[in-house]
Amino acid sequence: MRKPLFLTALLMLFPGIVLAEEASLNGANTAWILTSTALVLFMTLPGLALFYGGLVRTKNVLSVLMQCFSIAGIVSILWLVLGYSLAFGEGNAFIGDLSRVMLAGVGRDTLSGDIPESLFMLFQMTFAIITPALIIGGFAERMKFSAMLWFSILWLFIVYVPITHWVWGGGWLGSMGLYDFAGGVVVHITAGVAALVAAVVLGPRKGFPTTAMPPHNMTMTVTGAGMLWVGWFGFNGGSALAADGNAAMAMLSTHISAAAGAMTWTFIEWKRFGKPSALGAVTGMVAGLGTITPASGFVGPGGALIIGLLAGAVCFTATQYIKRVLKIDDSLDVFPVHGVGGILGTLMAGIFSATNLGVFSGYGFADGISSMGGQLWVQFVGVAVGVIFTAVATYVILKVVGAMVGLRVDEEDEIQGLDIVCHEETGYNL
Repeated sequence: MRKPLFLTALLMLFPGIVLAEEASLNGANTAWILTSTALVLFMTLPGLALFYGGLVRTKNVLSVLMQCFSIAGIVSILWLVLGYSLAFGEGNAFIGDLSRVMLAGVGRDTLSGDIPESLFMLFQMTFAIITPALIIGGFAERMKFSAMLWFSILWLFIVYVPITHWVWGGGWLGSMGLYDFAGGVVVHITAGVAALVAAVVLGPRKGFPTTAMPPHNMTMTVTGAGMLWVGWFGFNGGSALAADGNAAMAMLSTHISAAAGAMTWTFIEWKRFGKPSALGAVTGMVAGLGTITPASGFVGPGGALIIGLLAGAVCFTATQYIKRVLKIDDSLDVFPVHGVGGILGTLMAGIFSATNLGVFSGYGFADGISSMGGQLWVQFVGVAVGVIFTAVATYVILKVVGAMVGLRVDEEDEIQGLDIVCHEETGYNL
C-alpha cells in the first residue's frame, strides 16, 4: 500500500507529469476549429450554391447547384486519398510527400499543433472544396457536366495542391515570408485567374453581350450572400487555428471589410446608374470579404476599413472593364471580384501589417522582414507566381479536358438549358 500512496503524493506535487499529454490537446482551440470547419463548408453548401444559383437563368439553376454539390463530394474523397498528403506532407519546397495518403499514421489522438490532425485535415478540406467551386462562375451555363468534373479533379492536383504546399505546407513561398492568412493567393487568385482563363477558352454564352441575362432569383442570391458573410468568419477566423485574440481580430477585420465593400459598391452604383441594387450590395460584400482574406490576420480594423473601401471601388471598376471593354463573359464575375480582390488584398497585407501606421497599424513584419518595401516585394512575388502558374496550368488543363470529352455543350443544348440537357430536371415546376 505504501508504494501507491507514495506515487500518488508524488504526482500531486508534480501534476505536469500526468497532465502533459492531456494539456497538449487544447479543447478550446479544437472546439473553435470544429465550428470553423462547419462554417467554411456552409459557405459552399448552401451559401455559394444559392448565391451562384440565383445569378444564372432559370433553365440553368439546377446545373449550378449540382456542380457545387458534386465538387464537394469528389474533392472530399480526393483530399482524403491523396490531396492532403501532397499539400501538407513534409516533402520538399515544391510538393508534399505520400506519408499521409489515406491519412496513414493519423489516429484519434494524433495532433497537428494542439488540435487533432484529423480536424486540421478536415478544415483544410473545406478550403479545397470551395476553391474549385468558385471557378464555376467563370463557365456557368455552358460547360458540360463531365468536363466540369474532369477539370475540377485535374485542377485540384495540378494547381491547388502545389500552391497550397508552397504557401501553407512548408513550401518556398511560405519560407519567403509571404503573408496569406486565409487564402488570397491560395484561394482567390487561383480561382479568379482560372475562371478568367476558362471564360476566354470556352467563349461567351450565346447572345453575350447584346442579350440581357439578368439573375433569375435575387432572393436566392441575397440569401446565399448572407450565408457567405457568416461562413467567412470561420474561413478567416478559423485560419488562426486557435481560439484567441488573433482569431477575434481576424473576424473583426473580416466584418469591417465586408461592410465597407458592400457600401462602397452600393454608393458608386447609385451615383453612376441612379439607383442602388441588391446585386451590387452583395457583390461588393463578397469583394470586401475576398480582399481582406489574405490580410485578415495581419491588419487591424483601421487597415480593414481601407481595404474594404478599396475593394468596393477597384472590384467594381474591374467588373465594368471586363464586361464592357474586354467583353469577356466571366459569367458571374469571378475574376474581377475574387481574382482582383485577392491580388489587391495580398498586396495590401504588405502595407497595413506595418506596426507604425497609427490607427491603421497591423501586427508587424515577421520572419526577419523589417521594411514595408521588403514585405511588399514578397507579396508581389506571391501574386505573380499565383497568377502566372494558375493561368498556364489552367489553360493546359482545359485543352486536355477538351480533347478528352469536349468542354462545351452544343448551341441547341445551351438554348434549352443545362438543367434538362445534363440532368433531366428542372429547377421550378410552376
